[in-house]
Amino acid sequence: MEVLEEEEVEQTAEDLNSLNISDSLQDVETKESEEEVSIPKDVPGFDWSSIDTSHLPSSYKTNSLKEKKLLHMADHFLQQYTHLCPDRKPLFLHPANECGMEKFVSTTVRPTLLPYPELYHWSGCASFVSNYLTMEPLKCPLTPPSSLYSPTTILKYQRGNCFDFTVLLCSMLIGAGYDAYCVHGYATHEICTLDQTQDLCPLLRKPQEVPMMKKPRKYRLSIPSEPQSKFELQQKAKKMEEAEDVQKEEEAEDVQKQEEEVVTEVEKPKREPLLGLRVHAWVLVLSGKRKVPETFFINPFTGNSHNTTDECFLGIESIWNHRNYWVNMQDCREGCKDLSFDLSDGFRWEIMFPESNEPLSESSEGDMDDMETEERDTSFEMPLTWVAEIKVSCREFENQYAQGKKVILYQKAKLEKWAPYVNEDGLEERLTVYADLDCTEVVEVTEWFKNREDMLDMREMNKQTQLTTDYFRPGHPLLLKAHTYTSLEPETGHTMEFYHKARDDDLRKRVENATEMTEYFVGRSDFLHIRHVEFGERENGMDVAGTRPDVNLRPIVQIKECFHRNPEKPADEDVEERIFMITDDTIQLTYHLEDHDTIASKVVFLRAIQRDRKGEEIFLTRDTCVKYQPWSSEKHKSVLHLYMLLLELRNEQKELKHQVRESEAEVIDILKVREDEEANIKLTVSMYNTAQRGCQRE
Repeated sequence: MEVLEEEEVEQTAEDLNSLNISDSLQDVETKESEEEVSIPKDVPGFDWSSIDTSHLPSSYKTNSLKEKKLLHMADHFLQQYTHLCPDRKPLFLHPANECGMEKFVSTTVRPTLLPYPELYHWSGCASFVSNYLTMEPLKCPLTPPSSLYSPTTILKYQRGNCFDFTVLLCSMLIGAGYDAYCVHGYATHEICTLDQTQDLCPLLRKPQEVPMMKKPRKYRLSIPSEPQSKFELQQKAKKMEEAEDVQKEEEAEDVQKQEEEVVTEVEKPKREPLLGLRVHAWVLVLSGKRKVPETFFINPFTGNSHNTTDECFLGIESIWNHRNYWVNMQDCREGCKDLSFDLSDGFRWEIMFPESNEPLSESSEGDMDDMETEERDTSFEMPLTWVAEIKVSCREFENQYAQGKKVILYQKAKLEKWAPYVNEDGLEERLTVYADLDCTEVVEVTEWFKNREDMLDMREMNKQTQLTTDYFRPGHPLLLKAHTYTSLEPETGHTMEFYHKARDDDLRKRVENATEMTEYFVGRSDFLHIRHVEFGERENGMDVAGTRPDVNLRPIVQIKECFHRNPEKPADEDVEERIFMITDDTIQLTYHLEDHDTIASKVVFLRAIQRDRKGEEIFLTRDTCVKYQPWSSEKHKSVLHLYMLLLELRNEQKELKHQVRESEAEVIDILKVREDEEANIKLTVSMYNTAQRGCQRE
């Protein structure tokens, strides 16, 4: 920007009066707009004028010679700017700090790298700032604030407006190595007021499915097409066009009806009278440093990243970092989607303090002296920041929420967050999904836990089906992975998943209710993968020795087992399915198929066990054995082989009944343990968590 003479910079009294009149009109609009701005209900009133500034360093209360010179240069720059761009609003250059001293905005940014691994990435810094601070709306939504407090004061009181959020986040990002800038611009009502009721909760967004690319075949068989009449094709095309036109008209009518119905159900959004005028501040991160592939925005209120073409951001006045200040000279009538962020382009970005990064060419000593004197005259070194060192203790970093809790309202959803160890049950996050926009009918509730001794990680509660599913991290004493139930009472319907690799029986899942129980196995040496048990009704006085006396066991009606194919055995010797009908005293075997077979071999033993005076004996006759044996080997056709097979099955039936009783007892033990864990919840504290261990000792 060309340097103007002082005579050209001076304004007439009429110009000043016109500016005062426009300001008064703007104040009237501001009062009307303030009534429309909705302040969050969870933000209590806070009087910034009552804060104690006596303990602050002297740099907060005075200005050095360099700072005074900087303020003078900024005022001169502002005079030139208002003269050349009289239609543009005043720049945000040197607001007052908490001690009432005017400070240039670039000196308020203090690059800081905090000693926490999570804060080395931009997402961790943005999440910390959005969670740690409480949002305060601007007093006037049309103008930037008259004051800008230091990041240390903002961290101390854990609250601030969008400019306070932005300066703190930008300081952390620059300290972490990002090419970050504070942005003064304009945004929509939802962005400025932190209204996310029209947005879908990020936890409910489904991940995009990546389409599987099929490998093209090297050789393809070209099939010649059948000859067709061109006239017939034209007639078909005309009929298709007519049918499409009729269908489009019907669809358009249906869409209009649906829109009318939706409008009646959902309130129309209110017209935004201040669209494009609401002032907002956010962070700009340029590509290049820290391997950032593309330039993007960060909304400090939410911590979310946005593309520079996002329609929520309507324009930019200026940007700054800890070294310089740039004014946007580009047209923002179409928002920010057409803006160029090449700050070296002097036509698009007017820099306040010129930077000379070009190398000097070889010249005479006299020329070098002249160039050095010119650089001394034109260049300006930014003073050091007046802000004290930014510090965040371990306790403050762990308890990131100002009031111990944060509530975010989304479209048909509510997300609640708590700091660690605030809730006695270890609850840190809860997502409630509603069926209506008014958030009155609850559909599903999902809770996330941490530091639980029982390794409980997440709980899903479906309010329509009344089903509850608990998910556990590895390390539960009973090797539980998930548990779905309606009640912790036995025989009320339970689905239990286990970490099968840690179990001796390789049990992956068990589904149990009052009449049946199904177990699923993975990777067993006997190739068993399913065991299904059916129970009958209880009889009075029925009890089994060795079990709890207060448990009345259910009679076993049938046991069915399914096996995978064992490649080491021939198919006619490899059992695929076997069914033990306990009450009918029947055993049924079904064998695997060979590749060329269509019907499987089967053997059925009917009433195989008969009793006499001496005890139990096995009588193998034609009436007690039914078989379909397309077998090739002769041994399967012998009666001795069937007799030995029946003996083996009889012993295995006894063992299976014992295993079923053990499974029933395990279910009861798990339910009892889960009931005790929920009644006496215990939280674990890491040995590296010194802050929480100190509270635990107290």
